Amino acid sequence: MSTHASDPLAALGSLPGVADAVDSVRKAVDRVYGHRVMRRRSNEISSEAALRGARGSAALSGADWALEEVRRRSDFSADPEARTVGAALRLGAEAGQLLSIWRQSPLRVLARLHLVAAGDPGESVGRPRLDGETVDEPLVTAPVPTPAEVAGRLDGLAELIVAGGEAPALVTAAVVHGELLALRPFTSYNGLIARAAERIALIGSGLDPKAICPAEVGHAEQGWAAYLAAFEGYLSGTPEGVGGWIAHCGRSVELGVRESTAVCEALQRGAA
Repeated sequence: MSTHASDPLAALGSLPGVADAVDSVRKAVDRVYGHRVMRRRSNEISSEAALRGARGSAALSGADWALEEVRRRSDFSADPEARTVGAALRLGAEAGQLLSIWRQSPLRVLARLHLVAAGDPGESVGRPRLDGETVDEPLVTAPVPTPAEVAGRLDGLAELIVAGGEAPALVTAAVVHGELLALRPFTSYNGLIARAAERIALIGSGLDPKAICPAEVGHAEQGWAAYLAAFEGYLSGTPEGVGGWIAHCGRSVELGVRESTAVCEALQRGAA
């Protein structure tokens, strides 16, 4: 992702399809926030969104469990899939605790997310990988940038986040997600962290302050093939590719909104 505009993220708003995606997402979010259940039971909606978002994110990292299995299970240490689901759940619970730090020090937040996901303060945990360290992210096969490139691009991303600017929340969140997935800065759990950071960006921007619009649900619902195709568009760096990725992320937010709207309707009927 590169541009020479004075506000690079805001400039992305003119890419093909992005303005329509931003408008569609805003309308969808406004509708669910206006639901009558949200006035009384927003905490329940937020908790359910976190659970469903974690399930969706874990599915995209190879642990595609049924929602009720995620809800029922208490031990997440038995095997790699269980550890992935456990990591996704911990990230979902942690995201809301990091908002005050995100706009001042996003790199600290990313380090914390890796520590939370790993659940083990090992030698490579909580810091970007070093020369010679491998990346455990088998479902993302794009070339892995060098640690030096990772450091430079992470610093650039952090500067954009701290500077703020006029970019729509969807654009910022999509770029955060795409850059982290492209860089895979840690030795493990990069996909989960990229999607958790997207969630933090959406919440912290004010678009989704109550964390009820889980984009991870939509990413999973659209499927791995569509996710990978959109991500490859982002990696291409072309206006069409980057715009397509942002639109894909927008559709994911809308599907997350649809999920939470269904939860609102079920609560209203007394069925959940």
